[in-house]
Amino acid sequence: MELFSNQSAIEFPAGLTEKYRPSALSEFIGLDKAKKIGAKLIASPFNSAWLFNGPSGTGKTSFALALAQLMPAELHHVPSQNCNLEMIERLSRTCNYVPMQGKKCHLILVDEADQMTPAAQISLLSKLDSTSPLPNTIWIFTCNSIDRFEARFLSRLKQIEFSSYGISGETAGLLQSIWDKESPAGAEMPDFARIVKDSKNNVRAALQALETALLLA
Repeated sequence: MELFSNQSAIEFPAGLTEKYRPSALSEFIGLDKAKKIGAKLIASPFNSAWLFNGPSGTGKTSFALALAQLMPAELHHVPSQNCNLEMIERLSRTCNYVPMQGKKCHLILVDEADQMTPAAQISLLSKLDSTSPLPNTIWIFTCNSIDRFEARFLSRLKQIEFSSYGISGETAGLLQSIWDKESPAGAEMPDFARIVKDSKNNVRAALQALETALLLA
């Protein structure tokens, strides 16, 4: 029993994707439009629903988490597989109450929202417009594609595109700065531009590749 007790107390270091997750808008690579809108939303939150659409690894979820922290908002983070009718009703009851002390509003983040059930998508229609809105609540949905959404659902969302276009140089610079902090003395520096290219400008994938290079250094 003592052996298992000791194991439960072991703390594992955070991976690079968590350790270097942006917490300020200025720390995000590219995303000029998203950062401009995000800054105004932080300064003056209002009831709204947003769709962050773009390839994997472009910072959609991290950006939403940063918004919640900077507002600050009471965060309700929902994985797509849990976004069903029961979850929506539970969120509706919770968000009808005043946010916890020190928070300006509620922020509901639904990851990979294109995977939610059709019934859940339909049930959200009235909650995303003036029919039956939740008070002091901001909705953020993330997705890689809008193909599975109904037109009625999309019409209720303000869309922001998260693109990986033109970020290769900035991403390579980020990898080098992390390498300088994390690598052992004398380690041979990898080709950061090649890592970014092989990762197809996916920042998360590039960080994973860099972490592997650090383990081999």
